[in-house]
Amino acid sequence: MRYEEEERLQEEERRRYEERRRQRRRHLRRQRRIWIALAVSLPVLAAVLVFGIVHWVRGRLEKEPVMAYDVKYIAEAPDFQVELLDYNEYSRPGTALPIVNGIVVHYTANPGTTAEQNRNYFNGLKDSGETYASSHFVIGMQGEIVQCIPCNEIAYASNERNEDTISIECCIPDDTGKFTEETYQSLVELTTWLMGRYDLGTDDVIRHYDVTGKACPKYYVEHESEWLTFKEDLLSYIDTYGIAKNEEIQ
Repeated sequence: MRYEEEERLQEEERRRYEERRRQRRRHLRRQRRIWIALAVSLPVLAAVLVFGIVHWVRGRLEKEPVMAYDVKYIAEAPDFQVELLDYNEYSRPGTALPIVNGIVVHYTANPGTTAEQNRNYFNGLKDSGETYASSHFVIGMQGEIVQCIPCNEIAYASNERNEDTISIECCIPDDTGKFTEETYQSLVELTTWLMGRYDLGTDDVIRHYDVTGKACPKYYVEHESEWLTFKEDLLSYIDTYGIAKNEEIQ
């Protein structure tokens, strides 16, 4: 009887052991099926999610257009006198200026002279024929601005850049070449207006020196930091007095 009891107990233990093994195998099979399902479904779910996000973003963009960056321009021209030069081969040839890619700043190199005197000098070249020279604008020491050449014609001021730039001559009180405060303020106002008119940035505002290496305008060649300050003042003026890009430029 004792022997039979032991066999019975052993048989029960063996059945429990086999049941545990079967349960363990079933558990492992379930885990494998889960991992396989995840491996197959995750890429699909990711693709669906990406598609959904793209579709949502596209719908938002269609309903709510992205606003353009608010670039400002100076719309109103500063006060200036229009005293155009007579047509002549030495200072106003009447050649069309098809495109404006830059603004070139000069100084007159003749201390104490006025904007009117420099304008008359350019006009007198038709008679003297001593050189080829002119400028679109001349700014005097009191801040007065005289236009000598229309902006759609070339001026003889900036060598190989005559064909795509507008030139500004600035009068000076002494040999340092430094502009008066009035000249400087008018230069800022005129330059920023031209920048807006022709869609130019401060990188498009250059010195005669940057074209040929000539020390013109003298003060800004000898004081590089002051030229950089001038560029900063252009941006500050536009930020303060400019209008939004989508408003009309006169």
